[in-house]
Amino acid sequence: MKQKNQVFNNILELIGQTPLVKLNNITSGFRGEFYAKIESFNPGHSSKDRIALHIIEEAERKGILKSGDTIIETTSGNTGFSIAMVSIIKGYNCILAVSSKTSADKIDMLKTMGAKVYVCPAHVSADDERSYYQVAKRLHEEHKGSVYINQYFNALNSDAHFKSTGPEIWEQTDGEITHLIACSGTGGTISGTAQYLKQQNSNVKVIGVDAYGSVLKKYHETKELDKNEIYPYRIEGLGKNLIPTATDFNAIDKFVKVTDEESAHATREIALTEGMFVGYTSGAAMQAVKQLAEEGEFNEDSRIVVIFPDHGSRYMSKVFSDKWMETQGFFDAKNETQVNVVEHIK
Repeated sequence: MKQKNQVFNNILELIGQTPLVKLNNITSGFRGEFYAKIESFNPGHSSKDRIALHIIEEAERKGILKSGDTIIETTSGNTGFSIAMVSIIKGYNCILAVSSKTSADKIDMLKTMGAKVYVCPAHVSADDERSYYQVAKRLHEEHKGSVYINQYFNALNSDAHFKSTGPEIWEQTDGEITHLIACSGTGGTISGTAQYLKQQNSNVKVIGVDAYGSVLKKYHETKELDKNEIYPYRIEGLGKNLIPTATDFNAIDKFVKVTDEESAHATREIALTEGMFVGYTSGAAMQAVKQLAEEGEFNEDSRIVVIFPDHGSRYMSKVFSDKWMETQGFFDAKNETQVNVVEHIK
């Protein structure tokens, strides 16, 4: 129970009730009003705190978990950090299988939080024994008494957002939201939030953000998994090379695809224009907003909420590194003013 004067019993009581902040500069010239749901205000700095706590507490309620047990999960970093944080407070061991695409910053954070981390190759098929899906399953089989969260195929993933993120956004907008824009990876955030919002007002338009190299947009449109759509891309926590059952495609009206490069620049632009230090996937969501605005999706009466899933500190070695951006070929003539050239004075 929360104590008076905003003193909390532990860090987990800070999960949820993240702020909704109006975007003023980066959306200048766009029709409608734009608001960011800033999930980095969660104690674990991402929206994944919500699902980690919800799924673990449901397992406790059902008697599946007891003190000293081991929790295993596949993660691009954020869910793993949240699970590790919850495990510390509740007395569980934590083992994580992560993609090699995961930033070094995230991997270091996971280890700092006491998790045992297995780094698996990113660009292999989901059924390859080296993929982080298969490695997590093997680890679960090897550790008796362990619980595999399995966020991609766990209905509690979206349920967490149905019970928290959706109601928060509805209340914060006084029910005036017309559009929800959110990235889709496991699909839990967008699905659960969409389910709640559409339950309140079926006219709320829900737009998912997908990556080039991912299968989600085409599957939404055709109900077919086209493996020809799959190729390597850089954005973490966005898109998939399989179809997660945690995604409720019926609750999503359409998908927009964004590129690695434009999303990277949008991430930096958010910081420079709004003072919000958010992650790569937030940049992807913002890039989708830009594309939709250019397509005429919004009007003067639109009230758009875009979910910014995590904090920029997890991408210091990627999108916020000039060296990484240059290595990826993301600095061209249009963006060369963002590159700081330091001359050594002898």
